[in-house]
Amino acid sequence: MDFDRPPENLITEHHLRLDTLIRLRWLAVAGQSCAVFAVHMALGFPLPLAACLAVIACSGGLNVALRLRYPITYRLEGPAAGLLLAYDLLQLAALLFLTGGLENPFCVLFLAPVMISATALTPRTTAALGALVVGLASLLAFVHLPLPWPSPHAVELPFLYLLGQWVALMLALVFIGVYAWRVAEEARELSQALAATELVLAREQHLSALDGLAAAAAHELGTPLATIALVAKELERALTPGPHDDDMKLLREQVARCREILKTLTSLDEGDAPYERMAMRHMLEEIVAPHRNFGVVLEVAALGDPAAEPSWLRNPSVLYGIGNIVENAVDFARSRVTVTARWDAERVEVEVADDGPGFAPEIIDRLGEPYVSSRAAGRGAPVEAGGLGLGFFIAKTLLERSGAQLKLRNAPPPLTGARIRITWPRARFAAPPPEGAAQAPLFSLRAAAT
Repeated sequence: MDFDRPPENLITEHHLRLDTLIRLRWLAVAGQSCAVFAVHMALGFPLPLAACLAVIACSGGLNVALRLRYPITYRLEGPAAGLLLAYDLLQLAALLFLTGGLENPFCVLFLAPVMISATALTPRTTAALGALVVGLASLLAFVHLPLPWPSPHAVELPFLYLLGQWVALMLALVFIGVYAWRVAEEARELSQALAATELVLAREQHLSALDGLAAAAAHELGTPLATIALVAKELERALTPGPHDDDMKLLREQVARCREILKTLTSLDEGDAPYERMAMRHMLEEIVAPHRNFGVVLEVAALGDPAAEPSWLRNPSVLYGIGNIVENAVDFARSRVTVTARWDAERVEVEVADDGPGFAPEIIDRLGEPYVSSRAAGRGAPVEAGGLGLGFFIAKTLLERSGAQLKLRNAPPPLTGARIRITWPRARFAAPPPEGAAQAPLFSLRAAAT
């Protein structure tokens, strides 16, 4: 899977449920109706009641038409949702025109459609709605009917007050719009990154599950293979010596070979498969092996008591997590990458170090978040070739699920390069799996075999 960009099946388009807009519009209709009747009847303020109710009725009629035309689960594409939100702005502007324009304190409701767009639609649609609000608010500052007031004379608010009202509305529009968009965008990015993490883990677990399928297939194939061997033996006895002797010998050899293969497959019970448990040094050698042919020297060092070297029970998430970090180190290293394992009675550490440019100081504290790239590009790659940081996010997430803690730093001067330290509590290597886990324990603790 390519983590330089979000997987195509994880890229979500900006759609908005029509039912959400309809419900919000009904809420607006109810609120506008209550406000109009309260001002006209309870407070006794004069206002064009019929015109106001006609404007409100337009929204109610639109809701009824949309409900009859589309199912409740219908999702609007970005442009269509933007048009409906633009209608809400125009309807509110018409109501404000009848009730005092920008002098009406309810002009703050201009922010609601823009905030909805910022959280669910594209920045372009949100910017277009924001521009519409600017135009409508500017127009209503000068063109409107008098503000409803108990005095027989029309209320004339100072121009400086109207200017302050306009500026406050514009500042709130920009701040709330940008804030809502940023929060919603971070939530979308995190959701996509977590989905990609689950895809990677499911893929690795699927590969591990093939061991069980292979063992089942071996049991099923054992009987027909025994039959083939028996028939071959009887044929060899019945046939007279001749040119077919070599073919019979080859058949016996291949049957014996198949039996050995099936014998190996049937031994792949949980925890007993060949190389299922490996010492720390051997596991790290297996992880770095695919990355040795890229012109970078890869060294593996083990520092600790050999008699107490921890062994690992194969776990796809841990293998992928460390492998991804090693791959990144190889991409950015100039000539050398060192993978060092340390252990004692309290903890087990794996440190991956390279001699590349290191982490950019301004983003080192944010690394591990989705779509934050650690360095611009790999060896010899242009700056625009840098990834989005999703691969490292997945690796960090998988390793932390195994109980590890990651620390990132740059090498102290005059050295260069990045250092990533992965630390597990030593007790974690003997801990049972979390409740509901689909696999055996992540690690086991035993002395090295020799």
